[in-house]
Amino acid sequence: GSWLNGRVQHRGLRLSGFGGDVDVEWPGPSFPAVSSAVPRTELDDRIRMVAVDEGAKMLLGVKAVDVRHDSTGRVSSLLLDSGAEIGCTSLIVADGARSPLGRVLGRQWHQRTVYGVAIRGYIATPRHNDPWITSHLELRSPEGKVLPGYGWIFPLGNGEVNIGVGALATSKRPADAALRPLMSYYTSLRREEWGFTGEPRAGLSALLPMGGAVSGVAGPNWMLIGDAAACVNPLNGEGIDYGLETGRLAAELLGARDLSSAWPAVLSAHYARAFSVARRLGLLLTIPRFLPSTGPLAMRSEFLMNIAVRVMGNLVTDEDTDWIARVWRGAGLASRRIDQRPPFS
Repeated sequence: GSWLNGRVQHRGLRLSGFGGDVDVEWPGPSFPAVSSAVPRTELDDRIRMVAVDEGAKMLLGVKAVDVRHDSTGRVSSLLLDSGAEIGCTSLIVADGARSPLGRVLGRQWHQRTVYGVAIRGYIATPRHNDPWITSHLELRSPEGKVLPGYGWIFPLGNGEVNIGVGALATSKRPADAALRPLMSYYTSLRREEWGFTGEPRAGLSALLPMGGAVSGVAGPNWMLIGDAAACVNPLNGEGIDYGLETGRLAAELLGARDLSSAWPAVLSAHYARAFSVARRLGLLLTIPRFLPSTGPLAMRSEFLMNIAVRVMGNLVTDEDTDWIARVWRGAGLASRRIDQRPPFS
């Protein structure tokens, strides 16, 4: 909308690594041909103001730390860290990947499938208006080890870029990387190319449950959404789109009498197929020899990289009828049949 008018526009992804460089324009067909990016605090504040403009009441500077239940098991009130208590008819929990309130309500994270570790910051550069989002798929540690992840640079058009690194891990193959030294090393590798000034600021790291790898996402009158419900893409660590989507889906379900089964069913219907197959692909990336063996082959094929951007970027909808969409949905259905623990269960 008008809020994005005049901001930096990105044509697509510039993928680098394993001896290759490929520019992939946003593939559609159900999405715009350009994207944009803004600092996270700016995006969050804009979303907050949209809610306020629609009549939402804001309580700033406080946290919900506990709940009270009535005799039927419904959440009847929220307890704040200030000591105040607020009556509750319906509750949507959107408190991020760690979800402290979700854990109070019984959320459990199952780490047998892939999860992510990531860190991002902001750094000044004269290339802040670059029309490509850059992803370095050959992410190496300072010791030269190939890591199952990638580094990114998102031009923001405001004098800075969003820069970060992320890696995949499982309980059997934990991430072998200290995030802050890794981001410092990645920044040093890109400094001359991008003309960076200073060091990354406002660094923020996170441990990311992915692909619906949590249970306990709903109760009689409450729902977990976004990162709290592990709605994070297992192939790229992205969760903002799922946060916005699940917020809308949850709002549409607020009139239901009992959300305990209804909300997991909605999440499964929208995301379980893609999350299931993406978790399996992400698991392959954590096998030490897989990425060094397949990365050079993939980077030599613009055709394969176009497909990768489409499926990794959550750019396949249920309405798409092209062969990539059909194959992706079919792979998701097949993967779900052999899940030992399906997403959101």
